[in-house]
Amino acid sequence: MQKFVKSVALAFLGTMLFQSVEASSLERNSGISVISKDSLSLDKALPFDNEVTTGTLSNGFQYFIRKNVEPKNRVTMYLAIKVGSILETESQLGLAHFLEHMNFNGLKHFPKNELVNYLQKAGVRFGGDLNAYTGFDQTVYQLPIASDDPELLKNGLLVMRDWAQEALLTSEEIDKERGVIMEEMRGGRGASQRMRDQYLPMLFNGSRYANRLPIGTEEVVTKSPYEELRKFHREWYRPDLQALIVVGDIDVAHIEKEVKRLFSDMKTVPNAPKREVYKVDLLNKNQFMTVTDPEMTATVAQIMIKHPETKAKTVGDYRQLLMRSVYGQMLNARLGEILQSANAPFLSANANISGFLGGLDMYGATVVAKPNELERGFKSLVRELERVQKHGFTKTEFDRAITIIQKSNETSYTERSKKKSEEYVDRYLNYYLEDEPAMSNEDSYQLTKKLLPTLTLKEVEALGKQYYVDINRDILIMAPEKDKNSLPNESQVNSWISQVEAENIAAYEDKTSDLPLLTKQPQKGSIVSSKNLTEVNAKELILSNGVKVILKPTTFKNDQILIRSYSPGGTSLYGDNDYFSASYANTLVNASGLGQLNSIEFRKYMTGKNVSIGTYIGELNEGVSGRSDKEGLKTAFELIYGFFTEPRIDDDIFQSIIARSISSMANQENDPNFVFRRDMLKRLYNGNIRRTPITEANLKKIDKNRALSIFKERFADASDFTFVITGSFTEDEIKPYLENYLAALPNLKRKEKGKDLGLYEPKKGFKHTTKKGQEQKVSVVLSYNGDYKYNDMENINMQALESVLTFRLLERLRENEGGVYGTGANVSYSKFPKDRYTVQIAFGTAVDKYQSLIKSALEEVEKIKKNGPTQEDLDKFKIEQKRQMELIVKENSFWGGYILDRYQLQKPVEDPDKVLKELEKVTIKSVQKVANKYLKEDRLFEFILLPDEVK
Repeated sequence: MQKFVKSVALAFLGTMLFQSVEASSLERNSGISVISKDSLSLDKALPFDNEVTTGTLSNGFQYFIRKNVEPKNRVTMYLAIKVGSILETESQLGLAHFLEHMNFNGLKHFPKNELVNYLQKAGVRFGGDLNAYTGFDQTVYQLPIASDDPELLKNGLLVMRDWAQEALLTSEEIDKERGVIMEEMRGGRGASQRMRDQYLPMLFNGSRYANRLPIGTEEVVTKSPYEELRKFHREWYRPDLQALIVVGDIDVAHIEKEVKRLFSDMKTVPNAPKREVYKVDLLNKNQFMTVTDPEMTATVAQIMIKHPETKAKTVGDYRQLLMRSVYGQMLNARLGEILQSANAPFLSANANISGFLGGLDMYGATVVAKPNELERGFKSLVRELERVQKHGFTKTEFDRAITIIQKSNETSYTERSKKKSEEYVDRYLNYYLEDEPAMSNEDSYQLTKKLLPTLTLKEVEALGKQYYVDINRDILIMAPEKDKNSLPNESQVNSWISQVEAENIAAYEDKTSDLPLLTKQPQKGSIVSSKNLTEVNAKELILSNGVKVILKPTTFKNDQILIRSYSPGGTSLYGDNDYFSASYANTLVNASGLGQLNSIEFRKYMTGKNVSIGTYIGELNEGVSGRSDKEGLKTAFELIYGFFTEPRIDDDIFQSIIARSISSMANQENDPNFVFRRDMLKRLYNGNIRRTPITEANLKKIDKNRALSIFKERFADASDFTFVITGSFTEDEIKPYLENYLAALPNLKRKEKGKDLGLYEPKKGFKHTTKKGQEQKVSVVLSYNGDYKYNDMENINMQALESVLTFRLLERLRENEGGVYGTGANVSYSKFPKDRYTVQIAFGTAVDKYQSLIKSALEEVEKIKKNGPTQEDLDKFKIEQKRQMELIVKENSFWGGYILDRYQLQKPVEDPDKVLKELEKVTIKSVQKVANKYLKEDRLFEFILLPDEVK
């Protein structure tokens, strides 16, 4: 997998072209080694985490080993290599990424595809668990495995050793992988790639980075001599550029001993090239560019102001990171408020100060404009930046931002004993690769706690002025091709900025409310009955108003409480004339605040509360879901009560959401994938409005008052609601909230259930081709749909079918034929309103390959129907299920979903371990049976997306 940049603050229409790093690194960079309780010196170095065992071998190889029992009996290993595409010569473009692929296609102890095969037999998922990525400056391999199997643990370390230096790089496997990488490259082609190729030289100031995208070039990938790849491997895969990170439920001393034994003999080739550190030089000038593409769906303007990088080495540096975070919190809160106005000037906007790459930081601000309103949107963004420059922030804004960070710090500290191993891996990975702090949980908490009160509003405002300057500023505008002639030039944009700077901009007014959330307090109810659900250590309570509550206290987290609920009904109870108002009712209510507080006041009211409660209205049911900590429980239940009794749809919010929704769809027809999805849905459901993307005309049919009325109807009767509450609470702690809030919910004792609307796929399959797009690539979706027999055994056999079919498709289409980068099967099934299933196979490929690959995919389907899966593939599925079950039963989210599902299905709430017993009943014959039952030729729907012109 290729990865462009670790920390570039650019977003592209919600799709991250680069991984943006928020100015605050609190989560990522936790801990300081020993923070004194006395006053802090800002010059004091940030000590390293004292809870991890580290070392450097004589050959330069480094290691980080830490014991962590979350999750139990698991270990996560990462191999980090300070080698990426930036080191490639012109004849090697793409070879760093190519090597990453080859490390899965033949190692000293795992020849050919034996690595993936061996690990799958151990329950490791390829892609989901076993994975890797290549960036400009690094390559990283990851392997999470079970640690309770000594042989597997030993071999896991052996995999790391082979990845470090023992790739076989046979000519046969190199040639096979060329096609896979080409398909990865092909899949990444489109509007974003075509525009990126134009603006990267400006973005990277003409530096080496602009010409070193990890994916490389077609010429090198398809024709590079074998020896060139082997040479790159010899020169760069060496111990002085590598580190092993091992975190998990392990014996640290034993792992350290094994690491020394396995990695000490690694050698560096004589006269190895020096690992240069490349930089992006500041040009001390401003740059400007407009880029268009026929498939671009919106107009985006970005302001990027580059600065020399500040590395967090000292307490003072860390304090500046906190100030950056406070600044970003306050500024983005203001931009969010603008978005909630009736006639918002843009579709979205954000700004922050963050890391970039090549030794630079960046002040970045982005606005997604409404169609034909770039000037208005851009000026509005700049106006807010200028408002801060001229007037700063208010004390109340500052206090809220500090409170948010304080709460985050406290929450992280509370959960320190429950941190997942991956969090620690990221900590040490960023320390090794990015030279970022790696501090202990205790001292990260103490340092943040001590520093936050020392921050001042004036300092944060001064920091913003330091970064928001008119030098080393890039302005990039991306837009649909049809708007090319109407886009501004550099002088016009500069004049926009000058006009805003000359405005008499008023200071920001921080509007808050002193009103309580609810107009009246609920009338307390009671618990009228209870029964134990002994198989799952839970209890069912019936409240005086008929509400059913299932309590499942756990110790999986130190302070996490999850709430889920459902009630039968949903949008299916409303006719087509009301459908759009019904389908948008939940969105409008959840965006509008609650009770006596509008959306802006409500957001401020929620400051510092680790609480999130929302509602949903689906086609067949509605409900409430969310989370809280113990401190926030009163607020959480207050919100639940508010949604039932005092929902609101503010006029400004209604107008804003409808206007922005209409604007966002103005250019959606430019996107080939949107057109493809729309065509599939139209053909499958005969253009029914409930199954196809909403149109502008339909959006205009939404009635605010009717939407609110429908929402109130859905939540007018709590008597048929079932709530499941899981997490870190006791029954005694939760009962008062059940009595005071849930038992006080309205009760009409009505009997409802979702309506079967008869919206099903045709009984006979068909083929459909959509032509849309410039790139010579094809998307294929093969879908089997029909009636189903819903029960536990049928479901688990279908899961097995999904898994074994995915194994076969990957081996055939990717490994053997080199025709795809990714593929697989996806199975879904449902009980309501009628037993139905879908089995879908999807992949992307070249225009000249799709027909043969469809044939190959269907041949693999027929093999399973004729012979069933292989025992080896079936065993892989079973061990993966067992290993995943060991993990998910330690999650509050699993129990909430599992218990609620059993109630919806009206089935006993059994110990989920029984699934493992059912697993043993899955056989070659049983999987073969469901394959023949559901993968019928006459139930196959073939959908193909071709380019506009096939070359």
